[in-house]
Amino acid sequence: MSKADVQALRASIAVIEAGRRQAREVLPFGLQAVDSRLPGGGLALGALHEVAGGGTGAVDGAAAALFVAGIAARTNGKVLWCITRRDLFAPAIAQAGLTPDRIIYVEAHDEKSVLSCFEEGLRHGGLGCVVAEVSHLSMTTSRRLQLAAEASRTMGIALRRWRRQTEAADFGQPTAASTRWRVSVLPSRPLPVPGVGRHRWLVELIRARAGESADFELEACDEQGRLGLPRELSNESVQTGLGRRYASG
Repeated sequence: MSKADVQALRASIAVIEAGRRQAREVLPFGLQAVDSRLPGGGLALGALHEVAGGGTGAVDGAAAALFVAGIAARTNGKVLWCITRRDLFAPAIAQAGLTPDRIIYVEAHDEKSVLSCFEEGLRHGGLGCVVAEVSHLSMTTSRRLQLAAEASRTMGIALRRWRRQTEAADFGQPTAASTRWRVSVLPSRPLPVPGVGRHRWLVELIRARAGESADFELEACDEQGRLGLPRELSNESVQTGLGRRYASG
């Protein structure tokens, strides 16, 4: 066997192993409409993901944080959550399935320190998920985070938050994240009796590497971190009238 044949065989084995690993190491949402748009049928565990609120207001930002909490709640092990502001509402996070005994909070004095903690957490290898609240995320930094996540097979989520309107434009810049999500609040479904129904979100999958972008109208996370499909939409696979787009990467 020639040297070229050996190299070709090694390349083929690497492709097969990568495919098997990708198929095995994903976190499904449990909703066919969503999972069918993601490669492997779910969020890649050893990868970096981005999530932001649909606007610059606190309400959409809180919905994005709860969306992240629901994802993290469905991973195994402790969750490292890196912050610069003490404004997370722990009871709401717990209602999204992520109980206080599973979270390790790290408060840093600036965003550079948050990113350092983010990367160290991903390299640790013993955490179920690492979340970091950041306003800026460069391509270089995101590549480093993606490589750290791949090496440890730990999910990393960059929760994008902004103090000023001008900072929100950074969310449209290219990064190495595998998926990019935007979450906005919708009115809840009216109940037959006085009260407030389960919260609803417009969840936009803006970018999915090797997948397909789409928009979904979903019910907010339950106490186990699971999203729901509104009853009246359960027979539809995806909301096609909400600005459907296709991924570039």
